[in-house]
Amino acid sequence: MQELLLINKVTMKRKTIFRNSLLLILILGSIAAYFAYREYNRKTENVDKLHAAFELTSDALIQEFTENEKAATEKYSGKVLQVDGLLKTIDVDDKGYNTVVLGNSASPSSVRCSIDTLFPIEKNNLQLNSPVTVKGVCTGFNADELGLGADVLLNRCIIVQKETTIH
Repeated sequence: MQELLLINKVTMKRKTIFRNSLLLILILGSIAAYFAYREYNRKTENVDKLHAAFELTSDALIQEFTENEKAATEKYSGKVLQVDGLLKTIDVDDKGYNTVVLGNSASPSSVRCSIDTLFPIEKNNLQLNSPVTVKGVCTGFNADELGLGADVLLNRCIIVQKETTIH
């Protein structure tokens, strides 16, 4: 009889451990699914609402990256930059996405700004070789090893409208 009670206790203990383990796995799985769902559906903040960590000219930004790429990458990567420069070109890819290219037209190096699709550039009345200010997130640097120029890359960019004052 005692052997039967002992076997019954061991069986009950195994069932309890199994049930508790299954419950723990379900709870942890639910928590992981919640965070995965939240991360998958996360929206990025519009750059127009973010404060620029750095404000500089396109020439100064290009110079910093060409002189010391590692230090400039550490300083600017992932940060919101507001860059002033001359408009070299506006590139449109096959999907209709706009890239504003800033820099000195005499230099092959430039700052390439992929424009956020929520802020179309058509309303900005941009003209080549005119000053423009762009705000975006720095995502890297493409150096050309043949000396044909280099590009600083900004994403989620918007054209910053300068407020004009009438005297």
